[in-house]
Order: sequence, then structure tokens, then C-alpha cells
Amino acid sequence: MPIVVIGLSHHSSPVTVRERFAFSETIIPETLQKLRTAGIAEEAVILSTCNRVEIYVATQLDPRQAFPALHNFLIDHHNYREPLNGEIYTLGEPKSLEHLFKVACGLDSMVLGETEILGQLKKAYDLALNHKHTGGRLNKAFQRAFNVSKQIRTETNIQRGSVSVGSVAVELAQKIFNSLGDRQVMVIGAGETSEKTARALLSRGANSILVSNRSHDRAVALAAELNGRAVHFDNWASEFANVDIVISSTAAPHHILDRAKLEPLMKLRKNRSLLLIDIAVPRDIDPEVNFLENVYLYNIDDLQAIAADYLEQRRSEVVQCEKIISEKAKALLQFSSSNVSHSGSKLAYE
Repeated sequence: MPIVVIGLSHHSSPVTVRERFAFSETIIPETLQKLRTAGIAEEAVILSTCNRVEIYVATQLDPRQAFPALHNFLIDHHNYREPLNGEIYTLGEPKSLEHLFKVACGLDSMVLGETEILGQLKKAYDLALNHKHTGGRLNKAFQRAFNVSKQIRTETNIQRGSVSVGSVAVELAQKIFNSLGDRQVMVIGAGETSEKTARALLSRGANSILVSNRSHDRAVALAAELNGRAVHFDNWASEFANVDIVISSTAAPHHILDRAKLEPLMKLRKNRSLLLIDIAVPRDIDPEVNFLENVYLYNIDDLQAIAADYLEQRRSEVVQCEKIISEKAKALLQFSSSNVSHSGSKLAYE
């Protein structure tokens, strides 16, 4: 039963396409069940982050049947009817396993060697596992991926000085304002990415932090940890007169800030610059706000230029990492083949 992957990432498509294929966490268990009920997958995991949407499946289908079935499922699920030109990729064994390992190690990330993706991958796997959508093949593959990530962290320097998407956003803020010491920051969305971004801002000297989240209790808790102040989600716009930097990363399915809402708020700022960093997918902020005077909007793809600086620093470690990954993927496939040969058509670890 081969493991195959279908997906799209920052390598293959811009955020304008990726956001159309994003899965909210609440619908993933139901979507996994639909995949299995349709006979496309025996086991499945969906990974949906700001930089990638990927479906990992163990299937009884031949890859020549599985790939078009998965492609149609992805298109139909999101009702995407516009032309595509290579944005969606498919991988069969051994490339599918190598890709999984690379993702876990941060080798396929926008910021080479970043560690945030490992936590996101574990969360996606746990969600599928807890809803009983994984079995012997994916369980073994994902556990091996986590082990490979640990080995690469200890045996190479690929993650030395590593940065997350949040800390890259902070680098951008410093380039715009030079110093963060006299700047007030608002974080909209109190999830993991927002929390890490807020901590990075504080470490770089941010003067004060406001936290707004749909769950006010969560905003209060995070604000307390950061010595900041919580703002009710319905009232965050009222704080714009004094805010210099906004980091937005909510799970909203639509824009929470558009030009019509921001334009009157900018008049209260008396021509002071406002930096908006939208690290949400789907995007939180309408691109039209970029046409307003003194507004500087950057989305997740705009962070690529900063990430490229870190890429060069770590490129020399990639060859060693890829060698480890290739060996581990080959060993896993040999293990699977050995168990099939010793137990007929049923895997020994299933």
C-alpha cells in the first residue's frame, strides 16, 4: 500500500492560490473521512499551514489512479474552477517519503531549517491519529519523519540560528522602523504563530504589545505572559490611532481589514506610517489597503526576500541533510517490503 502526496506550497504557487485551498482545522477530520469513504485513501493526514496545503495518503490505488482522484477531490472540495498550471504537485514513493522527511526537517520551508513546521506537522498527524484516520503505514512514516528531524538537528547545523515566519516578520519591522523601542505593536490572533511573533518583537525591544483574539480569555492569558494588554476583538480597530505595527494571523475565512475600514482610521494617525504584516492564509488583510498613503502591507510571500538571506547561510548543510533523508526513506521502504514478504499481503505492523 504506497504512500503518496498531493499538495501545493510556496514553491509552486502564490498565496493568492494557496489561500483558496486552505483547510480550517475544524473541517479536517470530516474531510479525511470523506477521502476514506470515497475509496481514495485507506489512511490520510492533511497538513494546512500558511506556506503549504498537503494531503498524505496510504492507498490501495495504483498511483496512476490515486493522483487524478486526489487532484479532483482537492479541486472539488474547494470548488476551484480557475486554470491551474503546475501549482499542484504529486509525489509517489520514494519521493513522497523523502518529501515528508524534508518537510519535518524544515528543508522544504520558506526559511530553510526553520523549526515551526515540525510542530505543525505533529499537530496535523495527531489530529488524524486521534480521529482514527491513520494506520500502520502512515504511523510508521510520520514517526520516522519526526526521528529524522531530531537526527538532523543534532548531526548538522541546518537549524543553527534558525528563524520562524514570525521572526522573519520582526526582521522586516526592524528594517522599516530601524528600532522597535518606541513602537507599539498589535497582534491580532493569539495562536502559536502570533505568540512566537510577539515574543520575538519583545526580544527586539518592542515598547508595548496589544493582543486581540476572538477568544478574549486567550488574549488575556497571552497578554499577561507578554506584559501586554488584551483588547476585545470587536474593538481592536479603535486602537489604530496609536499602533505602529500590526501582525495579523487569524483563522478567519475572509478579510478582517479592508480599505474602507482602514481609510478613516488612517486620518486619526496624522500621516504616521503603519506597517501591516499579514501572515495568515487565507489572508486577513485586503491587498487594496496597500494603495493608502503611509500604509505598508506585506503578506507571507513578501517575507521570501528576507528568508533568502538565511537560505545562503545554511545551503552548505543541505547536501548532508538530503543524504540522511535518502538513506532513511530507503530503509523505511525496505522495512515495509520485508514485512509484506513475511506476512503475505498484510503488513506486519498493521
